[in-house]
Amino acid sequence: MRNKVLFVFEGNKTEKQIANSISKCFPDKAFDVCCTYCTTIYNLYNTIKDDEDLDTFSLLKEMPHNRKVLEPYTRNSFAEIYLFFDYDGHDTLADDNKMSDILNLFNEETEHGRIFINYPMVESLKHISDEINFKYLKVKAKKNIKYKKLVSEDGDDKYCYYSKYTPEIWRFLIDEHLKKMNYITNGDYSMPEECISQDIIFNNQRQKYIDVDSTVAVLNSFPIFLFDYYGYETTEKLIRNSKN
Repeated sequence: MRNKVLFVFEGNKTEKQIANSISKCFPDKAFDVCCTYCTTIYNLYNTIKDDEDLDTFSLLKEMPHNRKVLEPYTRNSFAEIYLFFDYDGHDTLADDNKMSDILNLFNEETEHGRIFINYPMVESLKHISDEINFKYLKVKAKKNIKYKKLVSEDGDDKYCYYSKYTPEIWRFLIDEHLKKMNYITNGDYSMPEECISQDIIFNNQRQKYIDVDSTVAVLNSFPIFLFDYYGYETTEKLIRNSKN
């Protein structure tokens, strides 16, 4: 029996809905075991870095809301750990220099885990409509812009409910966010041939957006994870199937 993969989400609701939607539309890409942290990445980073003997799994298993789902497992049960968190530039603990440290700490799925960042939040997945030029879409990063409300107002209705996503909708969203990743880092709004690391994405967000006008380019981490995990050929074939 193969070791499982542990997926760690910042929140207890939205990220799990997205993971369930992916698993439903693409059963061969189903998420294994999912748990939550229920606070920001900055708190997780501060806790881990201050205790050299503390690993991510042990910390998560001690939390009451994770005990039931993680009770059957030990750290050795999981070959890999992946974390999904928001940029949260307006959080009181937010610090762009610290974010660089976070990306360096959580950069290996077989150790503390590999992190994927949403800009500005996980709701970025559905911040798309026929009226929006997604290539250039950016939002203020350093103040509370009530982003969830903004997305509900700006996004098309068909993207509103993750549980209603079809494989065609997922293929479109994966395609758009991967092209946006490539545009942010390489200036080319096209399907990249290889995944781009989270630290390179963040450095480009800083150089081209955050440090320029305190914005971030809207980008979701789930399509990037799928691309990183399954590779170019599988992802490109998945997207191409929606265009045939």
